[in-house]
Amino acid sequence: MVDSLAIGLSLGLIVVGVIFILISGVRNIINGKSDFKRVSVMLVPVVVFGASFATLGSVDQAGVATVVFMVSVMIISIFVTGTRGTIKF
Repeated sequence: MVDSLAIGLSLGLIVVGVIFILISGVRNIINGKSDFKRVSVMLVPVVVFGASFATLGSVDQAGVATVVFMVSVMIISIFVTGTRGTIKF
């Protein structure tokens, strides 16, 4: 009982945080403080999750596939950035 309550409260806080982040991003775009391209980058994990959910059909598998994909992209981008800085492309 306590476990499911704690998980529900944690997920609720995450949802509230994401909603406030979205509101802040939209407000910054409207006020001209941020560029739409920079804010739209935050939608990449949502798109990856949607695509993996459409192909795999399970929320659990889609979540794991999204994490694996995003971590892989992060490692590759760190490698490319470090190599570019070292070789001076």
